[in-house]
Amino acid sequence: MPQAKTNSLIIPQLIVGLGNPESKYNKTRHNIGFEMVDILAETWGFSWKENRRFQGLIAEGKSKNNQKIYLLKPLTYMNRSGQSVRAVTDWYKLQSTDVLVIYDDMDLPIGRMRMRLSGSAGGHNGMKSIISHLGGQNFPRLRIGIGKSNQLDNTISHVLGRFAPEERKIIDQTFPLVIDAIETSLKEGIEKAMSLFNSQSVTQ
Repeated sequence: MPQAKTNSLIIPQLIVGLGNPESKYNKTRHNIGFEMVDILAETWGFSWKENRRFQGLIAEGKSKNNQKIYLLKPLTYMNRSGQSVRAVTDWYKLQSTDVLVIYDDMDLPIGRMRMRLSGSAGGHNGMKSIISHLGGQNFPRLRIGIGKSNQLDNTISHVLGRFAPEERKIIDQTFPLVIDAIETSLKEGIEKAMSLFNSQSVTQ
């Protein structure tokens, strides 16, 4: 059964990073969700294991306040991410509000992050799939800015490309901010983390 929320706080139990599984996609803009959950696993001392039932890599452990947490990297490719997420939520009997999805956003500048309790896919194929498989938009998400493509670059090559060295430096500085936001959400809820971190940026 899903764990009870203290005072109706929205506290994640499953943290999903979105990306594509092949090595050629490593460190690309579109795989920043994968990269972020890898950093969370390393930070928290979780180990990844492939689970065919879930069509993904999953890691599990306890938060600092002794709450059970699952990390997930779907291996379905981006546009079918929802299959993996739904398999995990069904198996562990989680609600959609227990799921926090981390993914890239071109509408945010590099160095910015945004947490929200719900919302549309905003053109992101991974989010479209998750919304479809969870039956609605009512689940938290954390977007990490990857910046817009320039006029000479199309959207696909932009999101599947890698960060320029100066951009990578900013991204690497953003990750600790994201960790702080997620750890705050685990202790005090998504809304508290939103109020503290949505206005922050490493480029301010």
